[in-house]
Amino acid sequence: QVQLVESGGGFVQAGGSLRLSCAASGRTFSRNHIGWFRQAPGKEREFVATIRWSGTSTYYADSVKGRFTISRDNDKNTVYLQMNNLKPEDTAVYYCAATGAYGGTRYPVLTNDYYLWGQGTQVTVSS
Repeated sequence: QVQLVESGGGFVQAGGSLRLSCAASGRTFSRNHIGWFRQAPGKEREFVATIRWSGTSTYYADSVKGRFTISRDNDKNTVYLQMNNLKPEDTAVYYCAATGAYGGTRYPVLTNDYYLWGQGTQVTVSS
């Protein structure tokens, strides 16, 4: 059983940077993906980025491509989301989530692709 705990959220001015962490405890599997999603007030939860626990496969939403980078440290069982050039529209609660053993032909970008979620961390970007 994997558990996820996010950290690293905060308040930043537009153009600034933050790094979110998602610490996974418990056993992880090579076919798991860890994804980041975000949810702004009054909006649906949306996909941000995903990374396979083994290998180098990553995928990003168009809205963050070139500004956000997802990475992992297997020794620390942690996935990171480096967010640069932040914009006010990036303001949201950010969640990390884990798939089960995922063998789909597409990247897991739907909330239903993920079975385990962290508690979320707030990111606020001021203009």
